[in-house]
Amino acid sequence: MKAKKLILGCALGNCVHIAGLNHFLQLAELEGLKAISLGPAVPVERLVKEIINYNPEMVAMSFRLTPEVAEKLLDSFEKYLRSKPELQNRKYIFGGTPAVAEVARKKSFFVKVFDGRESQEEIRAFLRGETVEKESELYPQTLEERINQKFPYPIIRHHFGRPSLEETIEGARKIAESQVLDVISLGPDQNAQEFFFQPDKMRPELNGAGGVPVRRPEDLEALYQASRCGNFPLMRCYSGTNDLIKWAEMSVKTINNAWGAIPLTWYSEMDGRSSRTLEEAIAENQQTIKWYAERNIPVEVNESHQWSLRDAHDSLAVATALLAAYNAKKLGVKKYVSQYMFNTPPGTWPQMDLAKMMAKNELIEELRDETFDFYREVRAGIAHFSPDPNIAKGQLAASALISLYLKPHILHVVAYCEGDHAVYPDELIESCQIVHGVIRNSLHGLPEISKDKVLIRRKEELKKEARVILEAIRNLGRGSNGDPLTDPLIIAKAIKEGILDTPHFIGNPKLCGRIKTNLIDGAWYAVNNRTGKIIKEKNRLRKYLRKEY
Repeated sequence: MKAKKLILGCALGNCVHIAGLNHFLQLAELEGLKAISLGPAVPVERLVKEIINYNPEMVAMSFRLTPEVAEKLLDSFEKYLRSKPELQNRKYIFGGTPAVAEVARKKSFFVKVFDGRESQEEIRAFLRGETVEKESELYPQTLEERINQKFPYPIIRHHFGRPSLEETIEGARKIAESQVLDVISLGPDQNAQEFFFQPDKMRPELNGAGGVPVRRPEDLEALYQASRCGNFPLMRCYSGTNDLIKWAEMSVKTINNAWGAIPLTWYSEMDGRSSRTLEEAIAENQQTIKWYAERNIPVEVNESHQWSLRDAHDSLAVATALLAAYNAKKLGVKKYVSQYMFNTPPGTWPQMDLAKMMAKNELIEELRDETFDFYREVRAGIAHFSPDPNIAKGQLAASALISLYLKPHILHVVAYCEGDHAVYPDELIESCQIVHGVIRNSLHGLPEISKDKVLIRRKEELKKEARVILEAIRNLGRGSNGDPLTDPLIIAKAIKEGILDTPHFIGNPKLCGRIKTNLIDGAWYAVNNRTGKIIKEKNRLRKYLRKEY
């Protein structure tokens, strides 16, 4: 058996801080090296003797105190290095705070200097012997490979799109160089989403509204090229609200779209983001999901949280999460991205939020088989953020912590500033760093929640109620050809008749809007319009559940 390469580490001089060193040596062992730590406060003279004694291939020194002291210690070691041949022909590595690391970088004998801002992937790649020339290859360029490289640490996603193309290009470059995220989600402005392929219909007042004004495929290519640095993040783009397949074809060609995000019923007359009828939107959305599936590109059906953003009750949110995943599977999606938006509607308690998300997750788990697998993506709800940045930072961290209970593969960061304005690059980077801090402190060993009786009772209630809603849709389509849960006409009819309904639909003559919902003990329920009391789905949908219907 081949002997493992040896790495020797210590905290130099009078430095007693060895947490960083120990973590580095743990990563070294994960990469197949044998690690020996000399511990804290190791004098230069002792380090020299131990190097000669152990004869390691690598020597890792750490120092966290003042740069002036570090400079004297490294000068002393350099003198030994020049005078003793036994110390040569090995790799010397340094780790410290940024200020001390700058001192170490002046020493030519260090092959690598870490200042605490490196990603775990970069550190492990160095320990594997990856060269700088192969830097772009260190960062996988498919969603599946990126997740597999990092899990259980979730990959980080953030949306970005400033009101000018030039500003967004520069921002994308800065974000990639910061290495704080794995996925840049481009947000085109409303004109691009709705009328990219019909530019004569664009409205000047919508230029830059809600995102970057991309007007040509070359604009997307420029944005992608700007991100080819740092940790080479994946890039993805909103689906467009018209001409979805054309958008899909263009985004895959120009930015290597990491996954498609398509609603099932939205971007239609329901929300006014396009003029498509419900029936037209559902059919086109399904065709676009199938287009991605045929090319083995993962798909997210961003459906459920669209209902919650409009104060839908939790049972309906769970039902539409399952309905979306069910459609994705039936349309051939093999790798599904299941998004769970927390804090939505605003006021939801963390305990009830987790119950809702766990109910969604467990129902979607029932669809998993050899043809269908899915990734969990969690995010904070934008509507719950305070315009006060300090409060919002706390809300961002709290939401991220709760969402980690779902063991996400993807954590979609929403910047703390979004309650006040669209994110700038520096705010995006700061928001991602806040979330990284939460993950590092909380990824392992969170308290057990399986014994939370209130949470479990609510989760099971939601699963039961969601099944009732889906059964009502099936009964609505009884006698029709095909599967009612994937039939655009039946799904549209279920919305128009109020099986799927929200209070926000009131006043829309093409929808229902008769339902009333309310926040009760931290959860959102459908309530009786007259009494305000909670109404069960079997009572709300009674006429659709009769066997003779």
